[in-house]
Amino acid sequence: MSKLVNDLIHLGYLKTDNIIEAFSKIQRIEFIPDDLAAYAEVDIPLPIGFGQTISQPLTVVTMLELLAVKTGDNVLDVGSGSGWTTAILAKMVGEKGKVTSLEVIAELCEFGKKNLEKYDFLRKGIVETYCQSAVEGFEKNAPYDCILVSASTDELPAALKKQLKIGGKMVLPIRNSLWFAEKKTEDEFYVEKFPGFSFVPFIK
Repeated sequence: MSKLVNDLIHLGYLKTDNIIEAFSKIQRIEFIPDDLAAYAEVDIPLPIGFGQTISQPLTVVTMLELLAVKTGDNVLDVGSGSGWTTAILAKMVGEKGKVTSLEVIAELCEFGKKNLEKYDFLRKGIVETYCQSAVEGFEKNAPYDCILVSASTDELPAALKKQLKIGGKMVLPIRNSLWFAEKKTEDEFYVEKFPGFSFVPFIK
């Protein structure tokens, strides 16, 4: 187990067994530019080109702990960037689950796909990657048990609200807060807000 994982456990942020296992198996170094390899285990966001970043590990852990993805879940990963969160989610859902990854910047989408090919997720059909906007979500694979959004918006996106299962959970940054939203009925959401987070903006 890496120092980064041990530190996040020791600090009380990384708690759940399947997230600990996924963080231990999916190496962040595989999802960053080669010239930043020395910083892979440092708990900071890192640039991945085109004005985008791979998120700070602490932030990703916080989002995943809130999302509580289970084996067999159907998950949508919005703003997948270099593919790191997609790979972690794929490890968590296992061979009976599905992760749909959306990235609007074509070059990053291809970079993420190459990174994911270092694992078995694409070959086994656990992950599907699409180089497109997430403004309308991804209706084809909906409804989703969980939706993870890694770019900041001003409100809960209507398409994503619609594509979430009743009982499903969504975690996303809205302005400078992290929001947890659980779908109670078709029109009712339970929402919690956690301030103090910073993300790149949602690109349409």
